[in-house]
Amino acid sequence: MRTQSRRRPRGVLATAAAGTLIAPLLSGCWVGAGGAGSGGDAINVLMVNNSQMVELQKLTAAHFTKETGIKVNFTVLPENDVRDKISQDFANQAGQYDVATLSNYEIPIYARNGWLKEMDAYVAEDRAYDQQDILEPMRQSLTGEDGKLYGQPFYGESSFLMYRKDIFAEKGLTMPERPTWQQVADLAAKADGARPGMKGICLRGLPGWGEVMAPLTTVVNTFGGTWFDKDWKARLDSPEWKEAVNFYVDLVREHGESGAPQAGFAECLNNLTQGKVAMWYDATSAAGSLEADGSPVAGKIGYAPAPVERTESSGWLYTWAWGIQNASRNPDNAWKFVSWASSKEYEQLAGEQVGWSNIPAGKRASTYANPDYRAEASAFQEMTKRAIEQARPDDPGVQPRPAPGIQFVGIPEFTDLGTKVSQEISAAIAGRQSVEEALRKSQQLAEEIAEEYEGR
Repeated sequence: MRTQSRRRPRGVLATAAAGTLIAPLLSGCWVGAGGAGSGGDAINVLMVNNSQMVELQKLTAAHFTKETGIKVNFTVLPENDVRDKISQDFANQAGQYDVATLSNYEIPIYARNGWLKEMDAYVAEDRAYDQQDILEPMRQSLTGEDGKLYGQPFYGESSFLMYRKDIFAEKGLTMPERPTWQQVADLAAKADGARPGMKGICLRGLPGWGEVMAPLTTVVNTFGGTWFDKDWKARLDSPEWKEAVNFYVDLVREHGESGAPQAGFAECLNNLTQGKVAMWYDATSAAGSLEADGSPVAGKIGYAPAPVERTESSGWLYTWAWGIQNASRNPDNAWKFVSWASSKEYEQLAGEQVGWSNIPAGKRASTYANPDYRAEASAFQEMTKRAIEQARPDDPGVQPRPAPGIQFVGIPEFTDLGTKVSQEISAAIAGRQSVEEALRKSQQLAEEIAEEYEGR
């Protein structure tokens, strides 16, 4: 169990770095709200430009607007840009945007600041929405400290290990049902060079609190480490952190992808798709792209749980969710959009229009009982559901935590802290400094944050 800090954030949530990337980002596109607040039957929606959101934008007018008469003005931006714009508009309660895409990192913080409209009353009246169908970890991650609901998931993810079944068969390798990180390292060494230019594994090395720090923090958790202990003491210089980071850096340097310090989600996805690596540990949502029609590795990928060492599970928990600004001029219409965009109805529409393997899954139990989805996503759907259900954001390690989060720490300062630490880790992966030096600097950064929380 965790000890929840009740301290209010000092100010606006920092948004210096991208969070977990769910799908490869498209080139920036903008369909603007014209700088004016919503009015009449129209609402303004600010959202990230990943592929599933862009598909939603394409389907909205012909379906949602046609059915409800509510026009939706979309502003669609790359992840870093959208986070910055959302924080500015919501912190100022400017009301320019009625709805925005927020993650399970931001929503509890925004709710604590009074920036979001609670959704319990809408859910109670909207019987068709079926809130109980939302997977429990997703519901809990979008609930504020007051026990009220402040977001609805568009899709969700955890993390798992992806590997080339054909390469493993050729090399006589067997993936354990529940692999440890040491077993993964041994397999990476044996798979390295299985094909000309193929490396054993891809692991993110790109700086960013949602890039390299996302998978690395899950490794730290299962190796027994934590960013802060229950009393807010910074622990980045602990033996567990040193063991985990040395393991991660050595693995990616010895058997990882070329250009690892610049490799994030998109680069690793391309590496596995193009046959440049034999394994990849990352987001469960990547599977839809790997198994999509036209993918050169469709049907060749096996899936295993996130590797562990000292914990029962280690996969992260992440969702892009819809939040309604407290200052919205049209909260009722905003809810109607949120309800539709996170509904069973929309998943059915997306499955028919886009393809079932690429629907915004990872949020509803009914998705995993849908025969169309189960047939098209058979390679990964059960493993994804299990990973999400086993995620433990309140208790992801071996000791109590002062704030929730698996691949992040649920405090406003983490965006800046995580980004700065990621730069030190990436420099160690690049060989520009030792792991010991990277963690010494990182500990100093974490201690500055800890001083503000200790004793509260």
